Amino acid sequence: MYLVRSGAVGQFEQLVLELGENPIEIMQQAGLRQAQFRDPNTYIAYARLAELLEIAALRCRQPLFGILLAQRQTLHVLGDLPMLVSRTATVADALARVNQYLYLHASGVSLQRDPQGDYMRLALTLNVNSPRGLTQLIQMSVAQLAMFVSGLLNISVNSIILHLRQTKENDDDANRLVRLPPIRFYETFDGIVLKTSQLASRNHHDEDALNRHLQSHLQYLQSHYPDNLADQARDLIHRLLPTGECRIERVSAALGLHERTLQTKLKHGGQSYRQLLQEVRQNRAEQQLTYGVQTITEIALQLGYAEVAVFSRHFKSWTGRSPRQWQQQKKELQATKSPA
Repeated sequence: MYLVRSGAVGQFEQLVLELGENPIEIMQQAGLRQAQFRDPNTYIAYARLAELLEIAALRCRQPLFGILLAQRQTLHVLGDLPMLVSRTATVADALARVNQYLYLHASGVSLQRDPQGDYMRLALTLNVNSPRGLTQLIQMSVAQLAMFVSGLLNISVNSIILHLRQTKENDDDANRLVRLPPIRFYETFDGIVLKTSQLASRNHHDEDALNRHLQSHLQYLQSHYPDNLADQARDLIHRLLPTGECRIERVSAALGLHERTLQTKLKHGGQSYRQLLQEVRQNRAEQQLTYGVQTITEIALQLGYAEVAVFSRHFKSWTGRSPRQWQQQKKELQATKSPA
């Protein structure tokens, strides 16, 4: 079963209310509860989210509900994804990394890059099945992709055309007062198109946006771990590792502390930043080796290692085995536990 962060549909309740319907009833009709949307990092079934959007479009009599929802959103709905690619040098580098980290936001979705002469087609594929279809989910996802890419290029999102395979709904009354982005229907793919020259553009580093994201996450940490600084630090380390920016200065700044103060407070609890970093790296490595599909090289990069050899050496010092040996032993152990 594919999962997605509930935060992907941020602003859902507000939009439904403005369109004159009851968002709680629509959630219940889709088999979901309002409580599942309080924490944007709660994972829900992708198929349920698709059903939620289809029911909302029908109840609100708005055939472009998915696009309208995305128009109200900010990059926060994509969770850590924008932050994880923020340090890449070019737009092409950022897009190349998207599929590495997309699973943190949603499983069952991938981004294909298809060169078309002087243009690059960016197409989304959703391996999700829903009895009501995926029309609204695709609308929202393509519009979110445009928002994400416009941030990389530092251009207006309305300068990017949305390409949709769906047919055009002849409901001008529903949209006559709404300013929509440029949309092309009846296309052969769901996604957007960039000029090849744009791919070489410098990735726009919005430090203010990154800091706002970390400050927002700090509020989340303080509400979830109100009296546990070590757990707050672990969470931040987990999020920052793939960015290559998981330095104690960055973590302490996100926690609103000087790095020396952070070390002192951790020491009083019998811990250290280096210990927390090792714990997070080991736990994440073991999870990916057990359940993930990434190569050992990809895992090493996601853990902030520039060299696979260094990761392998560290992993062996933690577990007594190389990553490949540990993975093989885990598979053999699982096989013995499987019913005949």
